[in-house]
Amino acid sequence: MSALSSITSPFSAYLAPDGFTDDLVAELGSRVRDVYDRLVIADGAPAHAVWAENIWRNPQFIEIESIGDAAKKLRAIQRSWANYAFDFHRRSRLITEKLPHISGKPLVFGKPLPTSPLGSWTLIDDNLMLAASDCSSPVPNGAFIFEENKEEPPNRAYLKLWESLTRLPRMPQAGETCLDLGACPGGWTWVLQKLGATVISVDKAPLAPHIAALPNVKYMEQSAFALKPADIGQVDWLFSDIICYPERLLRLVSEWKASGLVKNFVCTIKFQGETDFKTTESFLEIAGSTAFHLYNNKHEITWVCLE
Repeated sequence: MSALSSITSPFSAYLAPDGFTDDLVAELGSRVRDVYDRLVIADGAPAHAVWAENIWRNPQFIEIESIGDAAKKLRAIQRSWANYAFDFHRRSRLITEKLPHISGKPLVFGKPLPTSPLGSWTLIDDNLMLAASDCSSPVPNGAFIFEENKEEPPNRAYLKLWESLTRLPRMPQAGETCLDLGACPGGWTWVLQKLGATVISVDKAPLAPHIAALPNVKYMEQSAFALKPADIGQVDWLFSDIICYPERLLRLVSEWKASGLVKNFVCTIKFQGETDFKTTESFLEIAGSTAFHLYNNKHEITWVCLE
């Protein structure tokens, strides 16, 4: 029996993105109690963590006598459960088969996310589960998997923007103006144009021809870093998926933020080598900011600042 089952003080569980458990552990720091592959157990009430794809709020240890007993005890709490299996894969699968089925269909961008409560559980050993009926993600294990468009977007970067906008309380609307910095080849411009927005796409490299030809897309052949806010004027949204060092993006964002000409920001912070926690903190110090690692991110996070 795991010693963790005797914890009496408040604790939470955080599921790291695949390959980034060390980043989550570093972010949570001294609160970390134990690590089960990607699942990190930490002291204290649940709190936002940039490097967590799903947060298990108020989890509980549940002793079980059998596969059937495990399923019965989960069903007694609520209907829908997603399993995270770091070990005991066959036993986990057999328990899952005795629980109500949850849809494995990809998400459709623009359609509402599931709203019914979705809990998470894992086997700590043969006779002990950790389960939380309340989780931060409405999809299993925070995996935002979309029904892809394999014909129109010029690259797969559009999936990051789909996920970002799906997570946010609002997205660009028809009649709004979006500035897409570092737009080439145009995956994010494609998403924004499809939403009905007017898009100013800035890059020294050209957009894919079929993206440049879309209505309400204006291409500017220019470095995003040479562009000044006064050159553009008021815009509703600034988007950036530029490949650059985090400090350089922070200087760019700070200039546009100080101008007062941008209402909302959605930017990818891309790490070159080690994760830059210090600059990440500087981004989060900007009023109204949040950041998260998307399921569709690589070694990068998405920073958001909404009006």
